[in-house]
Amino acid sequence: MEHSLSIVIPNFNGKELLELNLPSVYRALEFSGISDFEIIIPDDASTDNSVDFIKKNYPEIILIKNNTNKGFAGNTNTGIFKSKKDLVFILNSDVRLNDTYFQPLLKYFDKPDTFGVTGRVIGLDSDRIQDGAKYPNYHYGNISSTANYISQSNNSLYSFFLTGANALLDRQKLIELRGFNELFNPYYGEDVDLGLRAWRLGYKCYFENNAVCRHPNSATINKEPSEKIKIVSKRNKMYLHFVHLNNLELFYYLFILIVKMFLKTLLIDLKYLKSFWLFLNSIDKCTKSKRRFRELQKSKKLELSVNDIVKIIKENIKSTAIQRF
Repeated sequence: MEHSLSIVIPNFNGKELLELNLPSVYRALEFSGISDFEIIIPDDASTDNSVDFIKKNYPEIILIKNNTNKGFAGNTNTGIFKSKKDLVFILNSDVRLNDTYFQPLLKYFDKPDTFGVTGRVIGLDSDRIQDGAKYPNYHYGNISSTANYISQSNNSLYSFFLTGANALLDRQKLIELRGFNELFNPYYGEDVDLGLRAWRLGYKCYFENNAVCRHPNSATINKEPSEKIKIVSKRNKMYLHFVHLNNLELFYYLFILIVKMFLKTLLIDLKYLKSFWLFLNSIDKCTKSKRRFRELQKSKKLELSVNDIVKIIKENIKSTAIQRF
């Protein structure tokens, strides 16, 4: 089956990264034989000369210039909603594709329930694995998104979610889910949320070990103040739990959250308290997001929970020897 491809590369002050890594995208496209493609770069109000660099060196690229900074989800969505092809590839500007990257991935979209697939991420100067399949590390009322796993015997694995650094997605399903949830702006957790929404809508997320790309350690996020990163990441974890947990699990999570808040107050943990305050001020937005997704589930007569997804993935890999990291 022939596939067409929209490559969306969100950019913010990434001129040097684009200069280094865009050639690898073109090589991977040529090597794969994909001739029907478009490259879209939504620019998040960059203050370097990214825009001029793209216009001068890659006039064929579809450039979207945002006048204000939207954050990762908002900026990437402008590219997603502009895309026209049947598959959408979300790629961070600091990721370098191997020439054969796309070849092992396209077959997944012959399956009607595939939402997306991501490849193996290794370091720029070593083969140390940074990202594999995402392990469903979940305990009652607590979603953890930091665990990876691989298998020596199976190159194709279910993934709890798809890392936003290199995710190949079914455009129709992506649009159905309205892209990334902009509640999570400016960054962190939006890829976990998207993966969970896809699974809970009856679709599947995969990891393919033979698709390889290279990535430095957080080249883009390191430009942000560390305190801001910590506050936003904690807040977004609260968002994720509120949106995806239901009934007693949600009640339990909120109870634990309030207990933590009081303990953090005693410890004068200002970063945690700021995160909690931001969460409280966004309860209405979280509730609307939760309700909107629930209505989408009802339209498909589905009631899949996070716990259901965890069971599906663990059942699938129970007879497979895996390595977690």
